[in-house]
Amino acid sequence: MSALAAVAKNRIPVGISDMKISTDPDTALKTYALGTCVGVAAYDTEKRIGGLLHFQLPTARGHESISNEFMFADTGLAAMLNALFARGASRRTLQISIAGAAQIGGPATGHDIARKNLIILKKLLWKNGLMIHAEDTGGSHGRNMTLHLDTGRVVITAQNREYELRRGVA
Repeated sequence: MSALAAVAKNRIPVGISDMKISTDPDTALKTYALGTCVGVAAYDTEKRIGGLLHFQLPTARGHESISNEFMFADTGLAAMLNALFARGASRRTLQISIAGAAQIGGPATGHDIARKNLIILKKLLWKNGLMIHAEDTGGSHGRNMTLHLDTGRVVITAQNREYELRRGVA
C-alpha cells in the first residue's frame, strides 16, 4: 500500500451509476473504472462531509425508463448536492474535484460520450455557483478515484501510478 493510499480504515466502494456520502474521517470513498464516465468528489472543508458520484451519461432526458438518478450528470449531481446541503455542507466551502471523461476506444466509437459528460457537468457546476478545485480528465486511459474524508484529499490511480489531485495539477 502506498503512502497516498494509507490512512482510511473504512473503504466504501462507489459503483458505476452510484453515489455515497460520509462524515466519518476514518472513511475513504472509492470508485473504479472511470473511462468515459466521470467521478465527482465534493468535500466541505468546514463541515468535513464528502460525497463521491460516478455517473455514466450526461442527461436523463430520453432515458425516462431508467430510474437510477446516479447514472446521469444532471440528476446525479443534483441528488448529491441536495444530500450534502441537507447535512450542512455549504457552497462557499465545498471543493469539487473531477476525474474521468477519457476517450476510451478512440473517437470512432460513437457519440463522444466523454466530451458530452464533461461539458454538461461543467455547465451544471457553473449554474450551481460551484468551481472545480482540481481535475484529471481526458486522455485515453481509465482511472480510479478516492476521496479521503479525514482531509478531503483526492487520490487518482491511473496507468500504474498514484497521485494526489491538487488545484491546477493533474
